[in-house]
Amino acid sequence: MSAADDAPEAAYVARIAEAGLAAFCRAVLAGAGADLESADAATRAMLHASRHGIDSHGVRLLDHYVRALVGGRVNGTPTLAFDRSDRPVAMLDADHAHGARATYAAMARAGAAARRFGIGAVAIRNSSHFGAAGAYALAAAEEGLVGVAVCNSDSFVRLHGGAERFHGTNPIAAAAPCGEGRPWLLDMATSAIPYNRIVLHRSLERPLPDGVASTEDGGDTRDPNLAAMLAPLGGAFGYKGAGLAGLVEILSALLTGMGTSAELLPMTGPDFETHRGLGAFVLAIDPDAFVGRAEFEAGMRRYLAALRGSLPAHGARVLAPGDREWAQAEARARTGIPVDPHSLEAFRRLAEAWDVPFPAIAPEEGDTGSNARAVSHQREEPR
Repeated sequence: MSAADDAPEAAYVARIAEAGLAAFCRAVLAGAGADLESADAATRAMLHASRHGIDSHGVRLLDHYVRALVGGRVNGTPTLAFDRSDRPVAMLDADHAHGARATYAAMARAGAAARRFGIGAVAIRNSSHFGAAGAYALAAAEEGLVGVAVCNSDSFVRLHGGAERFHGTNPIAAAAPCGEGRPWLLDMATSAIPYNRIVLHRSLERPLPDGVASTEDGGDTRDPNLAAMLAPLGGAFGYKGAGLAGLVEILSALLTGMGTSAELLPMTGPDFETHRGLGAFVLAIDPDAFVGRAEFEAGMRRYLAALRGSLPAHGARVLAPGDREWAQAEARARTGIPVDPHSLEAFRRLAEAWDVPFPAIAPEEGDTGSNARAVSHQREEPR
């Protein structure tokens, strides 16, 4: 099941209301050269992650995306080209667009095909980093469809028993509608943790969990500053995670003619001028083409009720995939999006560089307002 990031929110230094943060991200991306559709898609994907507690793939990516746009790695004004418009499958040449711009468009096309043919699939070529895969699966579920999204990434994950980088974190996401209530939502890396979790833990100066990262020689480490590669999902049974990562390679890279993880330029640079040429794959299924929407959604509700009502272990709680994310979204709608120290500093730089007003810091719960204004003024001062 998908899991929100585990860093305690007390480690973050500020909270920003979602609406203000979204407006800030759009304005900065537009200033950096993104067209309206690209800025909207990238912001939508980042806010999906930040809203649901997946901070490693949330607004902390804004600075990285600006570097990619300014450097030329990402085309801010792409021309998306689909083929086979009259069939249930299509290839999208994304023209090196931002990954969110390409993948939202691909899922929309897959959804339209699913409504016509029962199933729709789009393979994406010449794309780039797309953030949290669950954003695109959820987009299908919100339209009453079952959605699946996968994408490979540059090598940072060792094989089971291996001591060198081979696969990327290669996420798999799937979502299914329930008719009433939130969709079932699975969003998982095929590595033990996503790479951006290491970056986040460096910013928060927190140790990593056991068994999720390795040093350059393949030995386990909890120090995010020494982490040179990730372990595959599964711990002692990591061959399962490595196998799932291979499936993502097949769908994302080999079906699209793009590079495998070992052939991709590193996300973190130093080359921000060359297109990375990522592949991805999305799938949409219309329940009406099978058992029928009403019966399917009733079955989903029955299944989820049984899952959540199943007997928990002592001191534990049984959750359905997505439950933690929905709870985070409700809480953050009240309190704002937490921002880590490195991201807050990056926001200051971006606000100054692109002449964009810094988003207001949200007051702490129980704050009378004057202290929040003082803190906001202090934190908004550019360095």
